[in-house]
Amino acid sequence: MSLVLSALQGHAVNQPDHPALVSGSVSISYAELSDAVSQASVQLGDCDIHMMALAADNTPAWAIADLACMQASIPLIPVPHFFSPTQVAHMLQQAGVDAILTDRADQLVGLLSAMSIAHESVAGIAGLQLLRITAQPRELPEACAKITYTSGSTGEPKGVCLTLAAMERVAASLAERTAACSTDHHLALLPYATLLENIGGLYAPLIAGATIHAPGMAAIGMSGASGLDVERFVSMLHATGASTCIMIPQMLHALVAAVSAGAPRPERLRYIAVGGAPVSPHLLAAAAALGLHVYEGYGLSEASSVVAVNAPGDHRPGSVGRPLPHVLLSFGEDGEIMVRGSLFSGYLGERQLAADEAWPTGDIGYLDKDGYLHLSGRKKHIFITAFGRNVSPEWVERELSIEPAIAQCCVFGEARPFNVAVICPRKGYEPGAVDAAIAAANMRLPDYARISRWIPAVEPFTVANGLWTGTGRPRRQHLENCYRDQLDLMYEE
Repeated sequence: MSLVLSALQGHAVNQPDHPALVSGSVSISYAELSDAVSQASVQLGDCDIHMMALAADNTPAWAIADLACMQASIPLIPVPHFFSPTQVAHMLQQAGVDAILTDRADQLVGLLSAMSIAHESVAGIAGLQLLRITAQPRELPEACAKITYTSGSTGEPKGVCLTLAAMERVAASLAERTAACSTDHHLALLPYATLLENIGGLYAPLIAGATIHAPGMAAIGMSGASGLDVERFVSMLHATGASTCIMIPQMLHALVAAVSAGAPRPERLRYIAVGGAPVSPHLLAAAAALGLHVYEGYGLSEASSVVAVNAPGDHRPGSVGRPLPHVLLSFGEDGEIMVRGSLFSGYLGERQLAADEAWPTGDIGYLDKDGYLHLSGRKKHIFITAFGRNVSPEWVERELSIEPAIAQCCVFGEARPFNVAVICPRKGYEPGAVDAAIAAANMRLPDYARISRWIPAVEPFTVANGLWTGTGRPRRQHLENCYRDQLDLMYEE
């Protein structure tokens, strides 16, 4: 049986009244959750579903639907909240989705109608609406339990096929590494459609018998893919008594800024995992100085989310921690990180991975003498200046992004005599403040990595305009295409 479902049933017997899922004034105990999952599983099993999509907010209903599909052995596709209608349509058709569970039926019905896909609303399950749609069945890798879609470097989503065994192995390792326990209160800050939150923020706490707070994205201050109401975000950390959470760097930046400005520190927060994008060492140092317990990690969907992570008593700032126990790492001649252990089965529609195959991550890094993993940058992003120096743009961007005047940035310099950044200033800051921010960042960088000129962004980088990923990374090629004329002119001058 599934490790997560077995743990859920055990907690339902041993601590039946302990809160499992909380959303505002709604609290669902472990006994109630076990019953709800079983009931929903039976309902889904009666519907003869071959591939389910789940499009809903972070609420207990999402968790119940996910676990019910697990129990009914129905492959599940979480729909990323930041996907465009075109990307959603591609995903539904490529994966042969024949049913959708959703809390926004009207929106999806409109999309299906626009695509001329036959559909009907057939039932309410676990507080969500079930839509049946016409689909051409697709062949899946053996034991495929979940397909998580990445936005892809070109914008066309790719389906990462995962087995339940691989996901649960990561969840169990995370529960052990982070010392998760039944007294924990985990606050879901990332969408459950994000594999990291799904596995690290739902499966791992359930294995430990913890309480999970899933109030929804608006309640924690998130709007769209990158909008954040800092006051609401910080207040929710206090209101839920969160002891653990997972953040992307922008959230950590907001928390550090708020506490530095006088907001009370969330005292119960014992473990803040941060990942999804590179984190500045200076931001981590600032968090530590404020008494915030932040632990950087590293992973990718193809490795079932997490590969390595720091933890209490096993923490090396500047690294992304030791690899999880099930992970085996090796390195290419160019330093590319190769991963084995709990890998995906392959991309949907492409060849399956061999059982002993190592996956090339595209990231450059190394293990230090004590076994901590350090990242140097993305293999395909590293550029070589006209003077022959290698520069990882992520490194420079980390230093720029911790400056208050800089909201977003993207660095260029391939075969050029100096480096240029396209910068979106933070609201309320004038160009002179950006100049000062660049000067401050440059002081922390060697001369060959420093920024000599900058171009003000015409508009913020967003998922909607194709310039930002859902995990908070710039789309470099798209940005270079957008600002090519200005970049060329700047170098000509």
